[in-house]
Amino acid sequence: MPSRTKKFRGLRTHGRGKKAGRGAGIIGGHGNAGLGKTKKIYMLKYDRNHFGHYGFKRPQCMVEANSTLNVSELQEQADRFVALGFATKDGDVYNINLTEAGIDKLLGSGNIDVKVNVIVSEASAKAVEKIEAAGGSVDLGESDFEEAEEE
Repeated sequence: MPSRTKKFRGLRTHGRGKKAGRGAGIIGGHGNAGLGKTKKIYMLKYDRNHFGHYGFKRPQCMVEANSTLNVSELQEQADRFVALGFATKDGDVYNINLTEAGIDKLLGSGNIDVKVNVIVSEASAKAVEKIEAAGGSVDLGESDFEEAEEE
């Protein structure tokens, strides 16, 4: 059966009157439209905090996120750090400077079974425990800010 549109070509409202064919006009709008008028009781019962501003969102330029690395990733990427010049390998011991590599914090997820001496500004207690159990060490180097403050 053909659509009614063909039948109503040339007629402005297509048989729907002046306002009935404009979106959801007969029910007061889509979604939460008209909560101040037609849906006032609904808003008062179920969405009391609809109007107004609540909370504060910090601008993204002010938010700093730590760049982190897990100990399992440290083991996988040890040779890569050597190739990039952020680490050296003495026998079976890796000496890695994560601060130079741009890593802010070392986390303790995963396992490590190679000897690694790490220089990093922050490390979780679990990460330090796992690296020392594998025969390595963690040097929590002080940040540049603290050194500049002491001078």
